[in-house]
Formats: sequence, C-alpha cells, structure tokens
Amino acid sequence: MAVSIGKVEEGELSELLALYRYLHPDEPSPPLDDTLQAHWQAILANPALHYVVARQADGELVGTCTLTLIPNLTRSLRPYGLIENVVTHPAHRKQGIGTALLQYALQIGWEANCYKVMLLTGSKNEATLRFYENAGFKRGEKTGFVARYPTT
Repeated sequence: MAVSIGKVEEGELSELLALYRYLHPDEPSPPLDDTLQAHWQAILANPALHYVVARQADGELVGTCTLTLIPNLTRSLRPYGLIENVVTHPAHRKQGIGTALLQYALQIGWEANCYKVMLLTGSKNEATLRFYENAGFKRGEKTGFVARYPTT
C-alpha cells in the first residue's frame, strides 16, 4: 500500500504515541491529559521541531521520525540537525518507509541550510546500521556519547 510522507498534524497525537510503543515497548504512554496537550501544542508551535510521519491512503500513521534544527555559532552560523525517534510499524517494515522518512527529514535540514544532520542509534544490529548508511548517513565519522539523567 502506498504511503505519503509529510509533517504530523495536530490531531494525530494519539497515533504518534501508538507508534512510539514499538520504539520503547517497556515505557508507559503518557496520560492524555492537559499537561500532554500543552506539551503537544508547544511542540507544534516550535519551528525548530519537525515531526515527520508516513501515512497510508486511509490516513493511518505507519512511521515517524523527529528532526530538531539547532542554531549554531560556528560553520558560518549554519544550523545542524538531529534526528531521533525513528520507527516504522512492524507490519510495514522493509517497504522503504523508514528511508522515505529519513530522506524527507534530511530535505528539511538541507532547506534550512544545515551543514550536517546527525542521528544516534542504540542498535548494534548490523542490518539496522546498514539501513542508516543506505539512507545517507555515514558510520564512524564521529563518536557518539550519551549522558542520561541519574535515577535513584
């Protein structure tokens, strides 16, 4: 089934959260309350945040990724981008949807004059790493480090 790639719409929050369950199955979904709605409105209003989605012809969301554009004081003041939360519904994988999502996000970055767009993955699966390479990302160009908020 053909999909279209574009930016998320305001009324698609519940479907977006459902996709994230495939990304982090052990993480509870946030309650659909006023706090979440306010957070969602702030995301939608922020021109640096781009939630890219893949929609089937019937409108169902089957994939997503997020691009954040970050202003920069180096590289001739050109911004850089960071892609996170890449996920395709398991029933729709291996159909080019993830690649199309990433290409759309990259296009947004290039149109914003980003000098680079980065992503990190926690996967060690060689097929996943090749997927990112085939989508235009280079492995080994930089070394990533992650610090997490300390939990008690």
